[in-house]
Amino acid sequence: MKITDVTTLIVYAYRTNWTFVQIHTDEGITGVGEATLEYNEQALLGAIEDIKPYLIGQNPLDIEAHYARIYRDRYFRGGPVFMSALSAVETCLWDINGKSLGVPVYRLLGGKCRDRIKIYANGWFANASKPEEFARQAVQACERGIRALKWDPFGKAYLTLTNAELDKALQCIGAVREAVGSEVDLLIEGHGRFNIPTAVQVARELEPFKPLFFEEPIAPDYMEGLGQVKERSRIAIAAGERLYSKFEFRDLLAREAVDFIQPDVSHAGGIMECKKIAAMAESYHIPFAPHNPSGPVANAATLQLAACVPNFYILEIMLTDVPWRSGLTDESLILEDGCLRIPDKPGIGITIDEEEARRYPWKPVQLRHYTGELTAIRPPEAVPYF
Repeated sequence: MKITDVTTLIVYAYRTNWTFVQIHTDEGITGVGEATLEYNEQALLGAIEDIKPYLIGQNPLDIEAHYARIYRDRYFRGGPVFMSALSAVETCLWDINGKSLGVPVYRLLGGKCRDRIKIYANGWFANASKPEEFARQAVQACERGIRALKWDPFGKAYLTLTNAELDKALQCIGAVREAVGSEVDLLIEGHGRFNIPTAVQVARELEPFKPLFFEEPIAPDYMEGLGQVKERSRIAIAAGERLYSKFEFRDLLAREAVDFIQPDVSHAGGIMECKKIAAMAESYHIPFAPHNPSGPVANAATLQLAACVPNFYILEIMLTDVPWRSGLTDESLILEDGCLRIPDKPGIGITIDEEEARRYPWKPVQLRHYTGELTAIRPPEAVPYF
């Protein structure tokens, strides 16, 4: 089998643009991957084009060799753009491999550890801006079978919080906790926005609400500082969505700076690289909870990891998204008791409707769409998609 072409599709999705990659072969098998990288689509396309000449004519089944050569031969390696491009390519190759053998990718990575995985919902709070609105939508999500909820209650705050800003965030969290009760896990997102003393203060104030974890309390470029926050926090700390290889995760783990590790299959090197990162975390007895707020192809790839990674703990998923998400692929998700079933289709189990994808071409997206201090970054027409 030989690779004949590498193509891309960019689909506007309101808060971002999903970037899909397809690798085509002379046997008619096409592999799909996702490289969604918010606000960097044009640079990302260039990185994929840089990789393409190497791939043409290669046997797509030699995944480890191609990954190693592409990474090795990029003198200025690493970083979000190159690694996202490489991640999507690597996922495409695994998809081709699974499809060529008629088996899901997890079968090629050691087989199933489980048939389903617990999820936590992101995007459940579309257009909520007041604590009571967040509480109401949290109840609605739980009525649909969700048993864990994540959101960022800190509005526009950056580096520091005034007492009034902190109180408002805590009121929001308190309203959700009271509404859903103690059996639903709450996960609090920090988006890397705070300095160390503020992050420590927030972690202490979150204790009464018993969150599963406090995610990315400080920026990802100071691992020692994250370790300081973890050492001074009595709640669990999660991070890793903005790290881009096993080498960066090695440093994070060595510093004992997190309780949960969160690589993204679209940024951290793809399926095998994330499985290696998970194994590294397992040696530290740290659970694997990957970042997964992107499009349907990234979600499909992450579900393959959910099947075969022993220390996989919980999966992020978007509960609502743009109305056209459901028509872009043949994604079919089954929710049972707060868990998603692992699909058994060959490859990563998903195909793209190219004609439908081209109906929603790239649009520039700004970093923030806030209309109020707590308003979610979600489209006004957001709908449930499974």
